[in-house]
Amino acid sequence: MEILASTSGLQRSSLERRLFYFLAVLALIYAFLAGLRTVGDFDTGWQMATGRWVVRHHSVPSVDVLSYTAQGRHWIYPVGAGVAFYLLFLAGGYTLLSWTSAAACAGTVALLLRRGSAASAGIAILAVPLIADRTPPRADMFSVIFFAAFLSILWQYYQTSRSPLWLLPIIMVFWVNVHFGFAAGLGLIAAYIAAEMLEMICGEAPRRAAVQRVRGAWIWLAATVLATLVNAWGWGIYRALLLQGRATAEQQQWIGEWRGVRLNWPTASAALTTGGAKSAFFLVLAVAVLAGAIALFRGQLGAAIMLFGASYAPLQHFRMEAVFACVVVVIAGPILSDALMRCGSWISAPRLRWVLTGATGVLFTVLVCARSADLMTNRFYFGGATQLSTFGMGLSWWFPRRAAEFIEREHLPGEIFNTYEDGGYLSWKLGPQRLDYIDGRDTLFGLPWIQLQYSLLKSPPDSPLWEAGIFRYGINTILLSYSASPGALALANFCFSNLWRLVYLDEVSAVFVRRTPETEPLIRRFPLNCATTPLPASTHFRNRAEEFVAWVNAAAVFHLLGRDSEALSASEKALRLFPAGAGVHITRAGALVGLDRRPEAEKELLRAVALAPGGYTWSVLADFYRAEGRADDAIAATRKGADLDVDPSLQLLQLGYYALSVGSPEDALQAFDEAERTAPGARKKDTGGNSFSYKMAAGRAEAWRRLGDNHRAAQAQEQAVQLAPNERQPWLNLAQIYELLGRPAEADRAKAHAASLANSPSP
Repeated sequence: MEILASTSGLQRSSLERRLFYFLAVLALIYAFLAGLRTVGDFDTGWQMATGRWVVRHHSVPSVDVLSYTAQGRHWIYPVGAGVAFYLLFLAGGYTLLSWTSAAACAGTVALLLRRGSAASAGIAILAVPLIADRTPPRADMFSVIFFAAFLSILWQYYQTSRSPLWLLPIIMVFWVNVHFGFAAGLGLIAAYIAAEMLEMICGEAPRRAAVQRVRGAWIWLAATVLATLVNAWGWGIYRALLLQGRATAEQQQWIGEWRGVRLNWPTASAALTTGGAKSAFFLVLAVAVLAGAIALFRGQLGAAIMLFGASYAPLQHFRMEAVFACVVVVIAGPILSDALMRCGSWISAPRLRWVLTGATGVLFTVLVCARSADLMTNRFYFGGATQLSTFGMGLSWWFPRRAAEFIEREHLPGEIFNTYEDGGYLSWKLGPQRLDYIDGRDTLFGLPWIQLQYSLLKSPPDSPLWEAGIFRYGINTILLSYSASPGALALANFCFSNLWRLVYLDEVSAVFVRRTPETEPLIRRFPLNCATTPLPASTHFRNRAEEFVAWVNAAAVFHLLGRDSEALSASEKALRLFPAGAGVHITRAGALVGLDRRPEAEKELLRAVALAPGGYTWSVLADFYRAEGRADDAIAATRKGADLDVDPSLQLLQLGYYALSVGSPEDALQAFDEAERTAPGARKKDTGGNSFSYKMAAGRAEAWRRLGDNHRAAQAQEQAVQLAPNERQPWLNLAQIYELLGRPAEADRAKAHAASLANSPSP
């Protein structure tokens, strides 16, 4: 009987290994295809430009060398990734960078499966979209790879007391010089030590084993920590790391990857319906919770804490999803594999085990084939909102390449104003001869400068704000990219400006020059008109993906310029190529509204919501209903959008004011309460008449006033005054409430204070 049991166990083990190898091959193929895409990240450009500067100057800068607005300001960032990307570009251009992205994604999966099981390989297949999302050619690509290596080595040592720990300090020397994510490696070391300490309180035998492991590991762990000092700034890298950490709270307000994942049923159900990276997160999260529960039941406290701790990280910051996926593959895989083997031992019939194993292989094969087909046909990239990358190699469609070449070719005068999104690319494309106005180095520019840039884009081009910028920096050229809404919305303003003239326009970007005697010959050579210039600028396309995005962007630009008939025609051509793009239907709806075909516009918006249910699509539909005066539909759509939005606070704030406008102060108060509860901490700390907190307080004051509770209205308005003490309107509103309360002396004092601020602008 013992011999038969042993033989049966060997058969099960052999079957499991065969399934592992099969699923591992599927995972690697899928990971490679998921990583093979055009170079489209905002930060790649400035990182490559920094690498070029290092190679040419043979030194590492500690100040800004890429912009004319922050030139010479202290700034530290690991430059190794930029140097690597620059050398790769010299060797093979953007094509090689795309191949590097694919290799990084597949390599990360390979590291995770170094000592894996069939369960690990299955989890890896589910996790591929999360890993691929963080492995484009940008610096934190290396953090994902090195994190996977660190985790694999440390967890192997924790489980077996044998692992090549000597590799850790070597990896860290590279890691600290390519990305601030080296801190995650130190976090893994701390997590390993914590896991060993838990073992020490679980009994005599576990304690002895843990002590022995720590004794064998401490010298390599200490060497790894010391290896972080092998960088151009020594201890200074930690000061820079602290600055980066402090900036994270601010970055949550405008950078989506620093926001958390919304964990509720509407978000989960919408993600699982539409697929993609969001559905992958919820599937992997379910695996992590299940494996963590099993680990707790078996007393594996270290594994349970690692899984639950890793699950918390992406709920705080979206960009931590890849790290979370790595932890789940490495730690949850063996736990679930062991659990499945135990369940499999209940099945005595070998044929049934073969059938179940084969069914598992077929299921994952179908999944990988379906997802790979979505990638290669660009359904993954164009389904829902159009993404900035497409399947394949080369440079992404969204970069203002042709506009930059025009600036370079025509030697346009003066400094160039550019948007936050395309600054990185321009610093690479036009540098080092031309510097940029702003780029993606958030710790260098900071929130005030980014807000100033957005204020400029929203201001009339002949306004004093623009005049101040022109005078200070000598700006004579403006490049507007439509990849971000502020740049797109500014296009129409500049088209009708007297001071700025259009000299270049395509479906991706536009170039304007300031009208001066020096630029008059250029303006005469390029007499473009926003109302008549044809789009797309070229109709020679390399593939269907390029043709699709060209017509989509052309439709959007036509709509922005009021050329709605042309927008409708362009959107029809885009839909013939790919009918499932939600962005096309939204643009088409805008054009139909402009042509006063509102019932058709509503159908297009409902189609967009069905294709990509999310905060953005629902908010666009809500805006349409508000414009139509359909209050109930507008409120319902706004609430659905808020349920699906990562940061619903702004939608809820808008909902509160809309409820006030339609005479529903109770609904307004409810919306304000929800907005305050869901707002990021950094947003709540802002002050001033345009801040989130001020609008909340002022809105509540008005709601309570309409409900006849003037005492609460006064309390809310007093808070509004504290948030914007130097602005006139809050004091006048407070004076009005004091009069309603029968407090004339305080009302007079508030009016007097408002009068002293008469020259201050109202919010």
